[in-house]
Amino acid sequence: MKISEIIQKIEEYHPDLGPDYKGCDGVKCGNPDRECTGIVTALVPTVEVIKKTIELGCNFLYVHEPTSYLTPDFAGWKADFKCGVYDEKIKLAEDHGIVIYRDHDHTHAHRPDGIFTGVLKYMGWSEYVDTTGKGIPFGYVVNLPKEETVEDIITELIEKIGMNGTRYIGRAKDKIKKIALVGHIYPEAFIPSSEKDGYYTDYTTEIIRTMQEENIDAIIPGEIIEWNLLSYIRDAVSLGEHKACFNIGHFNWEELGARYAADWLPEVVGQGVSVTYVQTGDMWSYQTREGR
Repeated sequence: MKISEIIQKIEEYHPDLGPDYKGCDGVKCGNPDRECTGIVTALVPTVEVIKKTIELGCNFLYVHEPTSYLTPDFAGWKADFKCGVYDEKIKLAEDHGIVIYRDHDHTHAHRPDGIFTGVLKYMGWSEYVDTTGKGIPFGYVVNLPKEETVEDIITELIEKIGMNGTRYIGRAKDKIKKIALVGHIYPEAFIPSSEKDGYYTDYTTEIIRTMQEENIDAIIPGEIIEWNLLSYIRDAVSLGEHKACFNIGHFNWEELGARYAADWLPEVVGQGVSVTYVQTGDMWSYQTREGR
């Protein structure tokens, strides 16, 4: 089967974003008219992931995150200076006939969301998604079957995602039960800021509202800033509340969605092509002060 035929099957599987779609999804390098020797699904097309794809003898690398280091993730370098690292990475892929295809917007538009379905599945939380409340905006609420300590949840996240460690806000021994998977919490994400009748709102404000009204104990966010929602959680902890934030990082958080792609791709593509999940791996290393 040609890679272009596989791409067509993937795009037919997802919702159609319309003829005017000009987002980041699509082929980033390589010739999709060649026969597919195998599919690798990974979160990020890092150099190490490309090398593993070569080692496996596969030539179709299906990813969720950018190939280039430019936010629009063009199929090619568009800045007005040369980037040797980008050039070497693309040469490595092209020298081995690898096609890199990004599926970001379409997999998030899928219902259910293709990334967070995988997160919930491989964390073992699918059956605990809380649908009784009003829910977190642009996220999911997980109501654990029993209370767990902050440190136990940290251990679970590290082991199931495959991280080197993580940052968190909260007290290690505090027990929590309701966790919200939330989107990115940088300014103007998801809900644009607005003022009406003397009141202000934005995405992070609405998360604070939901945490209070729905008694949510902890959040796991994507990208972060520290001056609004995280400061609220820090102050709540200082006042004795059992609140926490697990700041595991955007790429780590979505890693399990790339793993899940290896579950549904064979059903979409058919059994004639191998599909292998390759973990991107934690980009962060950690060093702590002794005794802390």
